[in-house]
Amino acid sequence: MFIKPELLLYLGSALIILWGIAHLIPTKPVVNGFGSISADSSRIIVMEWISEGLTLCFLGFLVFGVTFWGGSANVVSIIVYRSVAAMLIIMAGLTLFTGARTAIIPIKICPVIKIIAAIFVLGGSIL
Repeated sequence: MFIKPELLLYLGSALIILWGIAHLIPTKPVVNGFGSISADSSRIIVMEWISEGLTLCFLGFLVFGVTFWGGSANVVSIIVYRSVAAMLIIMAGLTLFTGARTAIIPIKICPVIKIIAAIFVLGGSIL
């Protein structure tokens, strides 16, 4: 059975977009979960939480857009796919050694989701 590269690319982009949105939605409860912290600390957590969510959405939309408008078989598309996969792997490593060491379940599964999305995108760039 032959899997089209575009299917993997669209799955990877959808997964990471949804995970980015899942970061953005609970921003206020996440900050509140830290309890009584300074206003500056609260702002930094909000900034970082939103930054990660937007970065994930951007990476997903980048893969989607390049695939949809540029096709998956050209050199530029392949460079974009492999760069996005590398960034997802780096972000997964960062999360694995920092946030995933907490007791918060969604953060514990975050590296797995990023790696799966990276595998889809990398797989789509190889097929």
